[in-house]
Amino acid sequence: MTEETILPFRRVEAVEVGHLPREGFEPCAIGEDVALDPRGLASYCAGSWEPVLYDALLVSAIAEYCDRMCKRPARGWGRAFEVIIPVDDPRRWEDPSVKAALMDALRTLTGDRWMITFIQRRTPYPEVGQTNLQWPQPSLIIMPFSDGMDSRAVATLMQNEPLVLVQLGPKQIDRPKIGRRRLAFTTVPYKVPGRDFPETSGRSRGFKFATVSALAAYLSRAKRIVVPESGQGALGPVLVPHHAGGDYRSHPVFLRKMERFVRALLHWDVRFEFPRLWFTKGQTLQAAIAAAPETAWRKTRSCWQPSTQMSWEKERRQCGFCAACMLRRLSVHAAGEREEAGTYMLDDLSAVSLAAGVPSEFSSSKLGTAQQNYAVAGPLHLDHLAELAHRREKPRSYGRQMRELARALDADEADVQHRTGAMLERHAAEWSAFLGSLPASSFIRQRSMVMA
Repeated sequence: MTEETILPFRRVEAVEVGHLPREGFEPCAIGEDVALDPRGLASYCAGSWEPVLYDALLVSAIAEYCDRMCKRPARGWGRAFEVIIPVDDPRRWEDPSVKAALMDALRTLTGDRWMITFIQRRTPYPEVGQTNLQWPQPSLIIMPFSDGMDSRAVATLMQNEPLVLVQLGPKQIDRPKIGRRRLAFTTVPYKVPGRDFPETSGRSRGFKFATVSALAAYLSRAKRIVVPESGQGALGPVLVPHHAGGDYRSHPVFLRKMERFVRALLHWDVRFEFPRLWFTKGQTLQAAIAAAPETAWRKTRSCWQPSTQMSWEKERRQCGFCAACMLRRLSVHAAGEREEAGTYMLDDLSAVSLAAGVPSEFSSSKLGTAQQNYAVAGPLHLDHLAELAHRREKPRSYGRQMRELARALDADEADVQHRTGAMLERHAAEWSAFLGSLPASSFIRQRSMVMA
């Protein structure tokens, strides 16, 4: 039996305007199904524009399109894609070193099998304006900057470093500037339009963020990219995965493979760094507040759920119960801080059920199976991560994960295991204290094995 008959299998061709896909391939229309915004691209023109940069963004956009359009199987996880993409220089992309690195990175991240063929582009590229920027000082450091708490906190901790912030979030909380000059890289220069896609796991977002950050480094001649994710977010989804293989989007193993891809494609060496890998999100927030008490961490957003779903009385809220929101609330508690009422749809963590904790009108109109599942999975992930810290006998996969992580960090395996264990123990202590602050009747505390 072939792999195509085991895995959901899709053939997709990225087609230019006025062209049709070849027989047996479904079209992904460039400009419609994936859209590269010339205004967004212009913010990446710190130097001479090169077609390969557009092509790299197009590859990332096509990967996101495929990831969203093909639902993962009910049993198992992976899918198979055969993809055709037009580029300026197919020989460059078909080079074995480039292609092997690209496939390896995508497979590690998504858990899918990818077969990509590059063909000659036939239509002109969109006009992209040039931006003449004067970089403030040498030895720049690129940092992906979303509207999340970790990126805000780490930007605060590195405020005296020559940082260039690359906007990755859907909303700009502020616009990084040097003096009065707005910096480049202020928006993700492509999008995959549409809503209600069949697949919502979104593993390809990690490829988007890594690609956009690497292109920013290449254009600004930077060698270093700082990943702001703290230990629970970077390592947790692999240590206690919800699905086979785990989520590697901020993990050193995946990002080392992205370094290899960038080196092969652009002949430029970049290095992803992980300054908060051995700290919890609570420790990172606490350190940022100590460094700059006025840091605007309360304006950040962590929620995985779209604002169209999580809004109330014309105000955008975070859900308060998905895994990202639960980690945020745990971290705020660990840092000894509080958030204003109305920040979350589930404001009252003492509620005996999710339905009892959200506004009754919201519960009756928008609270469905997906939200109920989030409310179970969110606390459960943090619970499992805490339980892992206490286990004398780790799962069979733990040793392999430590070896992989040590190789990715070029570090001693025993030291990596010690540091990971210390981060997990800190998480377990923070989670236990957080649960202990809730009444025994809270549905979050009731579901925890830590408090049992």
